[in-house]
Amino acid sequence: MAKSKNNAKKVSYISVPSEVINSLSSSSLQTLLLSPKKPSRNRFCYRSPKLWFFALFLFGILGMMKLWLDLEPSCLTTQSQTQGNLFSKPQLVFPSNKSKSEGAFQSKLQVSDENEFWKQPDGLGYKPCLGFSRDYRRGSETIVKDRRKYLLVVVSGGMNQQRNQIVDAVVIARILGAALVVPILQVNVIWGDESEFGDIFDLEHFKKVLAKDVRIVSSLPSTHIMTRPVEEKRTPLHVSPQWIRARYLKRLNREGVLLLRGLDSRLSKDLPSDLQKLRCKVAFDALKFVPPILELGNKLVERMHSNGPYLALHLRMEKDVWVRTGCLPGLTSQYDEMIDIERKRRPELLTGRSNMTYHERKLAGLCPLNALEVTRLLKALGAPRDAPIYLAGGQPLGGKEALLPLRREFPHLYNKEDLTFPTELEPFTKRASLMAAIDYIVSEKSDVFMASHGGNMGHAIQGHRAYAGHKKFITPNKRHMLPYFLNSSLPEAEFNMIIKDLHRDSLGQPELRTTKDGRDVTKYPIPECMCNSSF
Repeated sequence: MAKSKNNAKKVSYISVPSEVINSLSSSSLQTLLLSPKKPSRNRFCYRSPKLWFFALFLFGILGMMKLWLDLEPSCLTTQSQTQGNLFSKPQLVFPSNKSKSEGAFQSKLQVSDENEFWKQPDGLGYKPCLGFSRDYRRGSETIVKDRRKYLLVVVSGGMNQQRNQIVDAVVIARILGAALVVPILQVNVIWGDESEFGDIFDLEHFKKVLAKDVRIVSSLPSTHIMTRPVEEKRTPLHVSPQWIRARYLKRLNREGVLLLRGLDSRLSKDLPSDLQKLRCKVAFDALKFVPPILELGNKLVERMHSNGPYLALHLRMEKDVWVRTGCLPGLTSQYDEMIDIERKRRPELLTGRSNMTYHERKLAGLCPLNALEVTRLLKALGAPRDAPIYLAGGQPLGGKEALLPLRREFPHLYNKEDLTFPTELEPFTKRASLMAAIDYIVSEKSDVFMASHGGNMGHAIQGHRAYAGHKKFITPNKRHMLPYFLNSSLPEAEFNMIIKDLHRDSLGQPELRTTKDGRDVTKYPIPECMCNSSF
């Protein structure tokens, strides 16, 4: 195996089962030391002093290894710099740092809270159901056979934002009765990611799942290559199917090709039932990641699960998030000043409500939670101190220093880099969309998920976790809980009780989309995409 400076800090530890060591050090070693000098039935040992001393030496070494393993601090075992790794994957090890009496006492106090934290919602009996109407199925026969109309779309943003636009592109193609050319992913100017659709999503699976809904083609046929497409750049927000047909259908029938850009949030969230089902079908069934991403993502899920249930956190603490939200990171005055300068230099980045002060935004629940607030929230909700936590998302402003409050209370924090060998992650490191896809897999399959500030990924995973089996999803009730965070005189026990009460009705139980118009069905798939057979 080639040596690498990057591997210098990574060490392999050999895990010897304690039962083997105990049996060797207590029974076999005791028999050897206390056996009489006269000949016994074990004449081979008695008549082979060299073998006797070798066995004694071996048992002593094993005993020392047992002591060394008991004292070794918690770590993530990874590849050694100088020799091959004995494991097929890194392994998480969480030794206890409590005395037996203290641990027993604390476990009695905390077991109920910890069990409650990992407890999954029952889902109220809702399960996926995508039964399309007879009219929809009848219309599909004509649509998938059409060879005259083609829709081209260019999608932008990060992976999760692109994902949302691809969902809308399929629905718009269905509304227009056009074949959808595989969406073009615009090069991301921030991360320089040149990934194409097929680099992220399984194209053949995408086509197969949607074969009865929309015809998907890899490129324009030769009959349409020379056609100058009708291009639309100014589609209003939240347009209806009626608006789309009135605006585009006549020109599309005449020219044969329509090109749409900037689809983000252009399609209405309140669509007819069949089209809502189609959105769910695209988001949860058709958009499957390519095998290399799935393979690595699932490996990380296994590694996080190696010590039991785990929590995935999507911390929105990157520099651009603080700038866009009009909020401050709360680290030092130096970082606050840095964000304030950047915001004044580029005021167009601020998203909405520009007349509000930072404190007004904070109290209105419009700011991401920082590491200290996330820590207090998790503690109040009963998260175990030894819980493995996966950190999704980009590098926070302030680096590791920004995460110190969280790491002090929850020391078992891991990200992609911690859980992989360099050779495993190397093919993805320069592709932000692929790295985001890995985060998506590990987050979606976690036992508990929490996002510190909504966003495209948080919304997508909320809907996906509901659709996949109602896995626990924590939505921080920022607007109501932050006044209690600012009250330093509030006793911790009372604070914890208040925070639990504020989140009692929002810890993963599915919310029905019917309670509020304009909600995205891919975030709230009930009742359009999930049915309750007991009703």
